[in-house]
Amino acid sequence: MFWDYLSQNPESIHQVLILFGERGTPKGYRHMNGYAGHTLKMVTESGKWNYVQIHMKSDQGCENWPAEEAAKLDGSNPDSSGQDLYEAIEKGEFPSWTVRVQVMSPEEAQKAKFSVLDLTKVWSQKDYPLRTIGKFTLDRNPENYHNEVEQAAFAPSHLVSGIEPSNDPVLQARLFSYPDAHRYRLGANYNGLPINCPVAPVSNFARDGFSFDANGGSAPNYPSSLQPLKYTQRPYTLEQISDAFDGNAPVEFKSGVDDDVDFEQPRILWQKVFNDDAKKHFVENVSGHLGGVQYPHIIRRQLAVFAKVDQDLAKRVEDALRADGVKIDDA
Repeated sequence: MFWDYLSQNPESIHQVLILFGERGTPKGYRHMNGYAGHTLKMVTESGKWNYVQIHMKSDQGCENWPAEEAAKLDGSNPDSSGQDLYEAIEKGEFPSWTVRVQVMSPEEAQKAKFSVLDLTKVWSQKDYPLRTIGKFTLDRNPENYHNEVEQAAFAPSHLVSGIEPSNDPVLQARLFSYPDAHRYRLGANYNGLPINCPVAPVSNFARDGFSFDANGGSAPNYPSSLQPLKYTQRPYTLEQISDAFDGNAPVEFKSGVDDDVDFEQPRILWQKVFNDDAKKHFVENVSGHLGGVQYPHIIRRQLAVFAKVDQDLAKRVEDALRADGVKIDDA
C-alpha cells in the first residue's frame, strides 16, 4: 500500500527522495532540523499579514546514520534517539534549535510559480532568505513521563496571538482532526491538563466530561454581562475577516496546473544536492524497500515517477531491482 499510494501521487516524490536519502536516518533528535511544513500567516496588531514558513535549525548540527547502522539500531535499540536526548540533558548538554522564518507577502504569493499553500513544495531560500526570530532549548527531562509526554496534546489549532493558519487545505483539515483525536484520547477537558493548559488563566466554557480542576467554578459557562470577559479585541476590518474565511482569499490552493512543477525541486535535489555517495545510498535504500512490493505494475509505475525526476535515477533503481532478481512488469 505504501508504494501504491506514492506511485499514484507523484507530487510526493520530493519527500520520497528525502526519506530514503541520508537525511531519512538522522543521528537522534538532537541532530535533526524541524519544519512546520505548512504555510502559516504572521499577523500584526493592525491586521496586516504575510505568509511564513518556519524552520527550526539544530544548533548541534545535522548528522545522519549510515543505512546499515540505522538498521542495526532499529532492531537493537529502537528508542536510541530518545535515549540519546535524555542522556544529553541529564549531563547538562542542553540541545537547542534556532528558529527562523521565510516571509512572503500576499502579492508575492500571487505571482509564485506554484501554490505557496502546497505542502509538497519548499520556498527558495535565495528568494526568501531565512530570518532568525528566536531559539528554544530543552533543559530538563520529564519527571513523570505519562503526565508530561503521553498526555501532551499538540494541535495546529493551538496558536499564539500573531500566528494564524493559512488556507492550506491539509492544515485546515488538521485544525479539526487533531483536537478531535485529543478529545477521544484524553477527554473533553484535555486542554485543562497541566501539560496542556496555558500559564495565564483564560476563559473556558467547556464544562462537559470528567474534570480535574475547578472547571470554571461557579462562573457562567457563556459570555455573561454579570461577569464580563476582559480582553483586547484585534482591530480587524470586516474586509480582512472576509478575506481570511471566505472563498475570496488572496491565494487559493491550486494543483495540476503544471505537472512538471512537482518534479523541479526533486530534480534539483538529485542532480545538484546529492553527491555520488548520497545517490548510491538512496538507490540502495529505495531498491531494498521497493523490491518487496508484490505487484510488478506498482514497481513500474513508481519507476515512471522516478524517470520524470531524472532518467538516470530511474535507471539506477531499475538496475538495482533487477540485480536483486525483482520481477518488473515490462508491459
